[in-house]
This record gives sequence, structure tokens and C-alpha cells, in this order.
Amino acid sequence: MGRKKINSCILYAVAVLALLGVDQYTKYLATAYLKDENPVILWKDVFQLCYLENQGAAFGLMQGKKLWFVAITVFMLAVMVAVYFRAPMEKRYRWMRIDLALLTAGAIGNLTDRLALDYVVDFFYFELINFPVFNVADIYVTVGMGILAVLVLFYHKEEELEMLWPFRKKQRQA
Repeated sequence: MGRKKINSCILYAVAVLALLGVDQYTKYLATAYLKDENPVILWKDVFQLCYLENQGAAFGLMQGKKLWFVAITVFMLAVMVAVYFRAPMEKRYRWMRIDLALLTAGAIGNLTDRLALDYVVDFFYFELINFPVFNVADIYVTVGMGILAVLVLFYHKEEELEMLWPFRKKQRQA
């Protein structure tokens, strides 16, 4: 592994740890100041902070399916790390590497909660649209998936994406 790749991997790890730190700190604050308290109204009928222990996914789907969530998250983390290592050190892949750090931090943030607490701490609530209560890790994943969609649909060519995918089919020899 070249020096440039090693530096990139160190930067990836530092970025993931920094993002994870922000996520875990905000969840700590939510637990310390919002648990067993009335919601904090930041904008009446629009946005509030309220503590929620979520054992499922958005909209309360799949409550109590911890093992499923852990297995899927571990699998996705393995794929993201594999894609990160396959990404060339060219400037063209910079956004992909940044996006993978965002997605990795989001996945680890919620995985940490599930493993340590058996639930995910959520606390942001958009009352105006009755959006599911969410947290910082969810923001990372949502923004990361949006960036990934743009990169896949509009930026990278199909061949570039195939090269990144760790499960691509081997070409047959003629």
C-alpha cells in the first residue's frame, strides 16, 4: 500500500471517529437533558427536541429486530470499507471517499447504540410534517445516501463504479 493510500486511510479513520464523536456526544446530551422531560420546543408546531428510545427503524418499523439490524449494519460496514480501499487515490474519487466516511460514521453511531443500549437514542422531531424522530447518525446516513445517489447517477461512469464494487464478477478468459 502506497504512502498516499495510507494517509487517506488515516484521514478516513480520523473523519469517522470525529463524526462518531459528534453523534455520540449529541446522544449523551439528549439522554442527560431530554430523557424523562417534556420536549424542548425550538419552533412551535414545527421543530422540537424530544427523547426517544428507538428499537426499530424509521416510523417505528421492525421494532425489536436488533439482530437483523446488527447483521445488516456489519455487512454494510464491510462493503463500505472494501469500496473505500478499492477507490483509487485520484481526485475524481475524493467525494466517494468523503461520502463513505459519512456513511460509515452514521452506521457505526447507530450500531454503537444498539449494541450498548439495545435501542437507538433519537431526539430531533419535525412536528410540522410528523417526520420520524431521528439523530445525528441518521443525518449522516441520509445525507450520505443523497450524495451517493448523485455520484452514482450523475458523476461516475458505470466502469468506474464496477471497479469499486468488491463483489463484481470475474471476466471469463476467452
